[in-house]
Amino acid sequence: MNKVFPTAIDALRDVLRDGQTLAVGGFGLCGIPESLILAVRELGAKNLTCISNNAGVDGIGLGVLLESRQVKKMIASYVGENKEFERQFLAGELELDFTPQGTLAEKLRAGGAGIPAFFTRTGVGTVVSEGKEIRQFHGKNYVLEESLFADISLVKAKTADRAGNLVFNLTARNFNPNVAMASRMTIVEVEELVEIGDLHPDEIHTPGIFVRRIVVNRSPNKHIEKRTTR
Repeated sequence: MNKVFPTAIDALRDVLRDGQTLAVGGFGLCGIPESLILAVRELGAKNLTCISNNAGVDGIGLGVLLESRQVKKMIASYVGENKEFERQFLAGELELDFTPQGTLAEKLRAGGAGIPAFFTRTGVGTVVSEGKEIRQFHGKNYVLEESLFADISLVKAKTADRAGNLVFNLTARNFNPNVAMASRMTIVEVEELVEIGDLHPDEIHTPGIFVRRIVVNRSPNKHIEKRTTR
């Protein structure tokens, strides 16, 4: 099966629909599937729920989908750096499921592993645990968190082979492996495409069984979220 598509729009056109849930890799602006996000904007799907550590910044990353008013709900752990996000949320125009960062990562990992829910101590006694089951283990309280599983996952990797085996670049790996597992339709944007057999099995971070479609973007914009100089 050929998993390689000529453009991000081609990879999304027949599967993207209004009202879907998208899981999106990245941490800040590091490891974001930029061309796939821009393709979502171009195709114009509305009322999307986006699962991501954060929502990019104004005009970059998921920030472009907020500006085009395509996102109705964010499931995220960090919501700073984005004035349009703030404006929409405070105006009641954007739903937010605010989730601790480690819990968000585990929600995605567990969803991809077929685990429907898990108990964690994170958030016990705070607004995070309101309305959720609390159970005691070994004398300590734990909150029940339901796992996450999306309609489509958008992932950024450094290298893929034609079977979809992925290698991530250093910290750009971040949430991407968990996101890649947590849907039935994982679409990956890569900088380099190699032939099957060119990747050593020990260097593969995500096996191709999780990847349905691949798009090559050889010259991505590697934005710096906050540049600090002396």
